[in-house]
Amino acid sequence: MILIIGRGNDKIDKFIQDAQLNADDYDKVLEWISFERFKDVKQIDPEIHSFMMVLQYSADGNLRKYLKINFNEIRWNQKLFNLWDLSNKLKDIHELDFGLSKQIGKNPNNPEKKNIVGVLPYIAPEVLSGDEEYTKAADVYSFGIIAYEMITGFPLYPDIPHNKDLAMKICNGLRLKIPFHTPKLIRRMIMKCWDARVTHRPTIEELHDELWKYWSDYRSYLNESKNKDSEIVIQIKKAEEFSANQNSTNTTTTTPLNYQTHHKQFILVDFLIFQNFQNPRTKKISNGNLKN
Repeated sequence: MILIIGRGNDKIDKFIQDAQLNADDYDKVLEWISFERFKDVKQIDPEIHSFMMVLQYSADGNLRKYLKINFNEIRWNQKLFNLWDLSNKLKDIHELDFGLSKQIGKNPNNPEKKNIVGVLPYIAPEVLSGDEEYTKAADVYSFGIIAYEMITGFPLYPDIPHNKDLAMKICNGLRLKIPFHTPKLIRRMIMKCWDARVTHRPTIEELHDELWKYWSDYRSYLNESKNKDSEIVIQIKKAEEFSANQNSTNTTTTTPLNYQTHHKQFILVDFLIFQNFQNPRTKKISNGNLKN
């Protein structure tokens, strides 16, 4: 359930009413609450005065903090479930037609392009270029980025300033490099989400069904010793064997916990103007690099 508070707005009122009428479960209902009902409110974005969204409290902090502390304890069963659960929630959002947040209005420095708001590494290249607005396909790109973090534990472009230069590189085909021992099915799924060709990305419904199959197969293998010949089971076992061998030989590897991140990370790109960007490249991406 999402609670929205503010001073009253016809568009927001209609949005809440439509969501309530279309909700098929109690946890999908949007509720209006008055600001006066809150106590001990601490303001965290002084530039926004009209509305805020109240979401479920995350006791473990943000994803990066959680992975930094807990990644080595997260097993594949939990990773697959978390990805499926995330896809399930995003599927619900898409069914309500409520996509990623965006700033409404034209870019004053370039009236032909929209303003861009968000955290740079998660934003799809076609949105970064300013040629397209946020779409469900852009959400799928962002899902792929989050999936990369949850599967690998690695930060996003940790040694590169998150600025206009990085945005340009992403538009020109730069992608995060997925470790070679990652199960091929998972690697393929993530890379499909990152495809510069918007129509080639899977829908969130397709991702939801795919991840359910992977999690279901692997869970049956763990709990009932079934599906031993399942492709995802075989690939995860190989990935676990690789990790065990790395640990037993004390081989020095790059892990999520020893990354030195660049101090200019995770900038909100509400100030970046990309009027000189070319259209995002449509060549096929091969694990972080363009294929000629």
